Amino acid sequence: MPDLLIELFSEEIPARMQARAREDLRKLVTDGLVEAGLTYASAGAFSTPRRLTLAVEGLTAHSPTTREERKGPRLDAPEAALEGFLRSAGLTRDQLTARDDKKGQVWFATVEKPGRPASEIVAEVLDAAIRNFPWPKSMRWGAGSLRWVRPLHSIICLLSDEAGATVVPLTVEGIAAGNSTRGHRFLSPDAFTVSGFDDYAAKLRRAHVILDSAEREETIRQGAENLAFARGWQIVPDDALLAEVAGLVEWPVPLMGVIEERFLDLPPEVLQTSMKEHQKFFSARNPRTGRIEGFVTVANIETPDDGATILAGNQRVLAARLSDAAFFWQNDLREAKAGMQAWAEGLKSVTFHNKLGSQADRIERIAALAREIAPLVGADADQAERAAKLAKLDLRSAMVGEFPELQGTMGRYYALAAGEDEAVADAARDHYSPLGPSDAVPTTPVSVAVALADKIDTLTGFWAIDEKPTGSKDPFALRRAALGVIRLILGSDVRMRLETTSKLPLIRNLAAAVKESMLDQFAQTLNTTRNASRDSNLTEAEQKLLLSLFDAHTFGENFDPEATAENIAVGLDSKAADLLSFLHDRLKVYLRDQGIRHDIIDAVLAQPGNDDLVLVVNRATALNAMLQTDDGRNLTQGLKRAGNILAQAEEKDGVEYSFGADVKFAETDEERALFAALDTAEPAIRAAIKAEDFPAAMTAIAGLRAPTDAFFEAVQVNTDNQIVRRNRLNLLHRIRAAGQQIADFTKVEG
Repeated sequence: MPDLLIELFSEEIPARMQARAREDLRKLVTDGLVEAGLTYASAGAFSTPRRLTLAVEGLTAHSPTTREERKGPRLDAPEAALEGFLRSAGLTRDQLTARDDKKGQVWFATVEKPGRPASEIVAEVLDAAIRNFPWPKSMRWGAGSLRWVRPLHSIICLLSDEAGATVVPLTVEGIAAGNSTRGHRFLSPDAFTVSGFDDYAAKLRRAHVILDSAEREETIRQGAENLAFARGWQIVPDDALLAEVAGLVEWPVPLMGVIEERFLDLPPEVLQTSMKEHQKFFSARNPRTGRIEGFVTVANIETPDDGATILAGNQRVLAARLSDAAFFWQNDLREAKAGMQAWAEGLKSVTFHNKLGSQADRIERIAALAREIAPLVGADADQAERAAKLAKLDLRSAMVGEFPELQGTMGRYYALAAGEDEAVADAARDHYSPLGPSDAVPTTPVSVAVALADKIDTLTGFWAIDEKPTGSKDPFALRRAALGVIRLILGSDVRMRLETTSKLPLIRNLAAAVKESMLDQFAQTLNTTRNASRDSNLTEAEQKLLLSLFDAHTFGENFDPEATAENIAVGLDSKAADLLSFLHDRLKVYLRDQGIRHDIIDAVLAQPGNDDLVLVVNRATALNAMLQTDDGRNLTQGLKRAGNILAQAEEKDGVEYSFGADVKFAETDEERALFAALDTAEPAIRAAIKAEDFPAAMTAIAGLRAPTDAFFEAVQVNTDNQIVRRNRLNLLHRIRAAGQQIADFTKVEG
């Protein structure tokens, strides 16, 4: 069985595209080979900045001959139908056979496709893969029509076995496949030939190219850590930067530099971000001082002076970058110490959304909501409101303008510089969190209050204006905001009725939408009046008319945005319920990842109080644990059986069996035992549910398993005696009602 080696050699491939490109090449080629009838033992894909490589081992030398039997028209079918069948099968009439079928005699054809050599199939598959490669961005160059991420220079397509290596005949837009490649652009620029993957990888290494990106990453990691260790420093871990740098170099040479003393007082996040974003440097921390004092840059070349010239150049560029950062920092600190009023004013001109007003409007809404949430999370209401008003002011700072990823982080520094309480400053940093499923969740009360207010305002705002996620589209990251609300509530054990809590921010956001709509109407009226006027300026009468309308509807002293919103908010309850349903969907995803099945979650969500997420999760966790036991699974079947029998009887009789079960009408010991078990379980379940001791409630209801099983085995519910039948149906209602205190067991599968 031959092995296949493919290399697509080009100009530099962007680092961010390489991992996906490796996988795309492997999938396109291997899927194509398998579809054509070839099999293989293994396939590995590799990349460097200038090449994509695929190595396929154990490829079959030929595709198998296949025979396919096709059923054609009947013997008495029109001639045109027969000719069409012959054309599709590629046969002549004498190659057909007639057979009896249930509708008469029918023509059958046996179509044989001979196997093809691997080289022919590989050429077709690789040609298609190159021409249809799914680059996120591509370019066309020269006179050809081929689109590739960067100009493609050469192709290796080599089949090799014990007998030797053979170049697969293939030409793509004038580029003929061969068996040669090139090494490092500067250290080994000459071409060389290869005979297979092992020879290829070994010669690339001698030509100063490490083919495997994982090996390049490890080389960089080890080299950086060794350099830092020699100085008594530590490298700040950054896997994303490590993967990116490994995609920028073929022969990594780590070099360590020192940050000038004049920059060491900059916040460490500023140093890290500036070096990472602008220079792709790794940060080195001095554990004795806790400061970022050095960096590691990764060169793509070995030099006679061991990188001294490269390092000196990098030092100069870094000094210029950090000088800018220091300038921003000093200016921002002056503004922070002055109270940040200019930033607050500036946010009035920054639009959050054209239907929801400015960032300043939004901050006011968040501050009001944070104050309302504060008692629920044990936070000081004044601090929560103050933190909400300060949290987004750093959006107007020069540092965040340069490095948007530092928003929140810089807000904490500026709040502290302004003399704010540490809890307020921490909330400015933490209120964006959690940003994703792996992000840390704030735990301090003020931070939790502001973070919840921020996300609830986002959700209610976009629900108010009907900008909800659709399918895979979520331009305002509302799913992420919903997951953030869930994680904040569950992580802090916040007892909050979300449907009620969301109504006031919904009203505020509806008010904002009304206000913005009125502003638009005013502008339109203004333009209409201007156009109607003969002069370019409004007359005094026109000005008074417009200002009276404007003030009365928008900025008048008696204007009440909440009352206005309530008057126009048709379907407010519907919006709140729809938002709660969206949060439930996100909760299902979150709990599924915790190992709780969707049907268990549905069974719990069917209960009252389903907008208290802590209550929902406690119920679901206890129910999930009970259903892991034999008693739990069997009891579920008994509860569902009781519910089904009762539902059928109620539908048939047109009455509800929900009262009057009396032990005096019991005819069997099993009935009396079930009455006794319910008399014991019902008060225990009620007490446990009231105390929210759901494990105790599950234990209490699990005690019904044995008497319920015995009842169904010994008793016929729908007996001819109508008094006994009615009594037994009412007894089934007690069973169903006992279960419904905990969950809707009809929704539990199995």
